[in-house]
Amino acid sequence: MLPVQFAPRPGRTGALGFRLGVIGIAIGAALLLVVIASFVRSFGPGAVLLCTVVAVVPLIGVLFAVRWIDRWEPEPRWVLGFALFWGAGVAVGISLLVNRGLQQLLVSGGNAGQAEALSIAIQAPIVEEIAKGLGVLLLVWIAKRSLDGPVDGLVYAAVGAAGFAFTENILYFGEALIEGGADQLGSTFLLRGLFSPFAHVMFTACTGIALGFGATRTRGAGILGYFAFGLAAAIALHALWNGALLVVTDFYGYYFLVQVPLFLFAIGIVLWLRRAEQRATVESLQEYAAAGWFADGEVVMLATASGRRAAARWARTLPGDKRVEMRRFIRHATRLAFVRQRLREGRASADTAEAERALLEAVTLDRAVLLAPPTR
Repeated sequence: MLPVQFAPRPGRTGALGFRLGVIGIAIGAALLLVVIASFVRSFGPGAVLLCTVVAVVPLIGVLFAVRWIDRWEPEPRWVLGFALFWGAGVAVGISLLVNRGLQQLLVSGGNAGQAEALSIAIQAPIVEEIAKGLGVLLLVWIAKRSLDGPVDGLVYAAVGAAGFAFTENILYFGEALIEGGADQLGSTFLLRGLFSPFAHVMFTACTGIALGFGATRTRGAGILGYFAFGLAAAIALHALWNGALLVVTDFYGYYFLVQVPLFLFAIGIVLWLRRAEQRATVESLQEYAAAGWFADGEVVMLATASGRRAAARWARTLPGDKRVEMRRFIRHATRLAFVRQRLREGRASADTAEAERALLEAVTLDRAVLLAPPTR
């Protein structure tokens, strides 16, 4: 058996992080309501209701994609809730206040057209990416027990960006509806909801991935260097997107020649990161298998995509259909693998050893439940 070192006093970082996360969700939800109320004053309740329903469509699509990315080792719901409401409420609120203030300064200081161009191409990317990225940076601190690498950082950033895009879409859809009616709303939905629903996700993912890498390689203030690097990449991509819209005459040609390849490249990075996460799971569970906690066949079953599919099919044939129990076994084993990775990389907190012990007991119980004969 692997040696298990018991922490004399389990740390409280998990409970503190959860409480801070709940507070963050409440603040984000409150600010979202304030922002929506400002939209109601500008567009009217009926228009805001319609635009909210329309904005939900790309939001659902993005969240389903994030769920697929996150399915290997799902993040706690409170963490995702914090990210979503930070983006939808806090980040949008910060961006609206700062952007409007800076826009007024630019207009008062010179040509209104130049001021608008600078706002779109430079100011908005900087302000918005900082506002969104700060939420991911906070999660590095309050949810550090759940942050195991770049995929987790990507998920945090993507959910926050999805929330931001949702609220921003209500604003743009409302303006389109008031200015040009249903036809302009439809055109705006086509561009923002169908052609570019992942734009904000792609920008802010740079920050999340960098912070995910940084969380596994540094401690304390060192994470700020990774944050700055990722933020610079996010701002550059955002500025490229916004700036191009000011000068490109053939939007569709630009979209398919530049933006589609960028999006495909982003997909390639996601797939590469997910495969790396799966390899890390296999390596960690093989260490436990060498110590007798798992059979080699179980490592394949628990730590590979094909093995998990086969496990689900097998569990369905067991008396009583034990797919739920199998999912629990896989979930506990995956968490155990990432705990082992933290121990191996020297990122253990005060209660990591206790978490390892609890998960070893959990997978042992899960196995017993799966193999237990049916009760009458």
